[in-house]
Amino acid sequence: MVMCQDELFEVFSYLPAKAIYRFKCMSKSVSKLPKETCFAMKQAENSLKKDDTCFFLQQETSQRYNKKVKLYPLPGKQSSSGVSEDVLRFLSKSTRVLASTKGLILCRTTSKTPDELFVCNPATKSWLPIPSPKQVQEKPDADLIMVLLECSNSCDDYMVLHFEGPTDWSSNYACKFYKPKEGLWKAMEKSFFVGGRNMKFNMPVYYNGAIHFISNCSPYLTKRSPYFRPYVMSYNLENGTSTMLRLPKDARRGSHDLNCEMSIFSWGKVSTPQSSICLVRLRKSVFTIWILTNYESKRWMRILKVRTKGMGLREKDPKITGFTVMNGGLLIFATETRVYSYGLTDENYMRVEEICQHRCKSNVCFTSYSDTLRLCGLGAASLPC
Repeated sequence: MVMCQDELFEVFSYLPAKAIYRFKCMSKSVSKLPKETCFAMKQAENSLKKDDTCFFLQQETSQRYNKKVKLYPLPGKQSSSGVSEDVLRFLSKSTRVLASTKGLILCRTTSKTPDELFVCNPATKSWLPIPSPKQVQEKPDADLIMVLLECSNSCDDYMVLHFEGPTDWSSNYACKFYKPKEGLWKAMEKSFFVGGRNMKFNMPVYYNGAIHFISNCSPYLTKRSPYFRPYVMSYNLENGTSTMLRLPKDARRGSHDLNCEMSIFSWGKVSTPQSSICLVRLRKSVFTIWILTNYESKRWMRILKVRTKGMGLREKDPKITGFTVMNGGLLIFATETRVYSYGLTDENYMRVEEICQHRCKSNVCFTSYSDTLRLCGLGAASLPC
């Protein structure tokens, strides 16, 4: 059976980038597809409807200090995802991966002064440097609060958000955004008020038109303070309003324990009405997970409570060094030597699988990723690797 060019275009646009590059040797027609802008845009558009297939694993350190960057596929995705070794060597040598969105990653260099920011597509080995915000120039060693987001406006592909820390003791963070088509940073009119606690800016959740961050759990405020217990604070990207979202009462109970860790993640498929926010708490080696069932009334529902010893892991007394939720329903967590997945929905509910072994030893962070042909933007060049 011989397919015409239009049929090849349509069929191959549903494949991941790794598979498309594998088929380049089939014919001249196929080998030309990845270089065609219209095909790359179509393939990236189709990829937006799919789950991420793998994740970057990094040691949790300051952004100006980098360790080896590793990439691991999710269960069942071993043959359909990946990044070439030369790209991983380049990232490990001088780069910190800060964020990702459907095939693109936001990176910060660690070997240059002043340092640089760039958006990169590891699959196509392309990158687009972006101008550094003023804060980077003034405080080059400070960690940056950066978010990489999809744009709902069809005229824009993606945007980068930067929250600048206050210069005084206030709780207001100035917000700027960068769009590749405009090529410059623009300031939001209103700043982001975070309340009396420090926020965990490394795990943003975009939902209902707003960016959400969860606070830390440390017991440094008095009971009279409205911020005594941890909470979620949102920042609306349209009108710049900041709103507090209370956590469920049973999640707040015991949250001041030194071994208590809480994080929020996206829940469900973004394209479905069931999408929401999930809260994961790890306390005394017990995972407890809630989902936000009603955003307006701030109503939560607990869906899981399980001890790590009862999850069927290889280690007898595992120490959890990091966790995340990927694809809106898959818990990914690391021990000191291994990474596991644990199903939270449907037929994979409470099913544990070992993904890989690692040598990070200390705390780790995850960055979800899927390989696509997505374009970085006008002016993108080839990676120097």
